[in-house]
Amino acid sequence: MKKQLMVAAAALLLNACSSYQALPLDERTATLPEIPHLTIDSSTLSLPELPAHAFAPSDQGLDMTDVAILAVVNNPDLRAARNDANIAHAQAFSASLLPDPQLALAADFNRNPDANSSRGYSIGPSYDFGSLLTHSTLRAAADAESSKADLTLLWQEWQVVAQARLLFIKLTQGDKLAALLRTHRAFYLDRNLRNQEALRRRLITADTAAAAEAALQDIDKQRNDLERQTNQSRHDLNALLGLAPGLQVPLAGDASLPPLDRARIQDSLAHIAQRRPDLIALQYGYKAQDQRYRAAIIAQFPALSFGLTRTRDTSNVSSQGFNLSLSVPIFNRNRGNIAIEKATRQKLYDDYRQRLDAARSDIDRILAEQEINGRQMVQVDAGVRKLEAQAKNVQIAARSRSVDELLLATIDAALMAKQNEQIALAQSMFEQRVVLQSLLGGELPVQYQGKDK
Repeated sequence: MKKQLMVAAAALLLNACSSYQALPLDERTATLPEIPHLTIDSSTLSLPELPAHAFAPSDQGLDMTDVAILAVVNNPDLRAARNDANIAHAQAFSASLLPDPQLALAADFNRNPDANSSRGYSIGPSYDFGSLLTHSTLRAAADAESSKADLTLLWQEWQVVAQARLLFIKLTQGDKLAALLRTHRAFYLDRNLRNQEALRRRLITADTAAAAEAALQDIDKQRNDLERQTNQSRHDLNALLGLAPGLQVPLAGDASLPPLDRARIQDSLAHIAQRRPDLIALQYGYKAQDQRYRAAIIAQFPALSFGLTRTRDTSNVSSQGFNLSLSVPIFNRNRGNIAIEKATRQKLYDDYRQRLDAARSDIDRILAEQEINGRQMVQVDAGVRKLEAQAKNVQIAARSRSVDELLLATIDAALMAKQNEQIALAQSMFEQRVVLQSLLGGELPVQYQGKDK
């Protein structure tokens, strides 16, 4: 019966033990060769504005929110960040466990036994009670670190969403610029061909023909530069989405610029410390360090270890008792660790204040830039409309040969420059909105643009 109980106890102990699980490295690529057909439960997404959008890419391509959702789900860096968060959770679980007791066993054998001698032994369980003093504080620190890891992961997800939106804006605005350059290149190509024929017939000078040729070459240079930028942006987007480098991701839709609601933005700014995941993560990091500082202070007191003993010597004399050990805090008193933890807490305190001040400063700067760019956009839009009207009138006059082609080319060059400025300014404002949204910690408050029924 006793043997059966020992076997059962051993089986229970083995069942409670963890076992090794192999995980061989995989050298195959982790990128996807095509846009996946995913069924995503949007309610599980941690970003406030994404759950309301169903991930359903159309035949025309992915819109800006589709790109953001796919980035959160499939970004390789986020997979690594989620593993880091899992490590923090495991560390919190480890800190919640109490230390195991110790059991000391010893045996003595008499090399010259007689009738009155016996085999000696000693057995003594003991426990370090000093570790219990710091257990609650270290567990609280680990729990705070676990929450910090989750919030840091959320902040990284927000940054990936911002990067996806920025790349979407860069590519869609690049498509607009490419269409603009194609239109004006067709004009200059036709003009250049006609100039070459006129030069052959000696109707114009070589200088006039050279000017048209230079304008055409300048447009070709802009197109080549734009093609390189687009190639870089598309590869960056594919890497962000975890897709194969050569996959062409079709994009659909466009960004918009509704007027911002300044009053609601100021209200969001007043509560930014409770909105931004990185700021909340820093708060939890500070709480964790404060608990470690408390644990270091508690650890300066004597460490206590208590145990029971039962012994029998080789002369068959048995005894039982206890042992008690504690450190004498004379020289060290854990002062070094206390100083380290206190200095670390001060650093985290200053880091939090600096991050909070930087967030407020960046938001104020971008809001001011939005006002400046908004006023400039009004001027640019007016300039484009004026130049388009002038170009239309000059083209009508050119067909009746009332004006020369030099004036027509001058007007077209001015129009192209102003349209280029319009696209670049719109892209800058879109990108500022994305950054502002990330800095505020959520969707941007905008003014209502609909019509009341």
